[in-house]
Amino acid sequence: MVGRRDRTEATAIVVAATAAYAANCALGTAVAARLVDTSRFRWVHHLLYVVTCATTAVALVCAWRSRTGRRAAIALAPAVVPLAVIPYAGTRGRRHPLIALAAAPFYLASVASSLLPLDRK
Repeated sequence: MVGRRDRTEATAIVVAATAAYAANCALGTAVAARLVDTSRFRWVHHLLYVVTCATTAVALVCAWRSRTGRRAAIALAPAVVPLAVIPYAGTRGRRHPLIALAAAPFYLASVASSLLPLDRK
């Protein structure tokens, strides 16, 4: 099997990008619900955002270069738009969480398509 290793690597990085996104959303939700106070450590949420963006970019490149992971790359590509807009959305009000959650379907679709068998009939 020629593309098995490429597929495994592409799936792993797509899952890593999705995990970074989920961790960032979980922290943001916990802060909004006042379950966690990061007022002295705001950089943690910002660092998770940077990790999310970086792993998403790497996932896009790796999945696209892997012939077998192109479906995952195509599914993940629209998540770049909310990630690019979120720094300008402000942190107060509904816009920030709504824009952040707009990327969720694309991460889920990317993971699902990276796990689908290649030889569907």
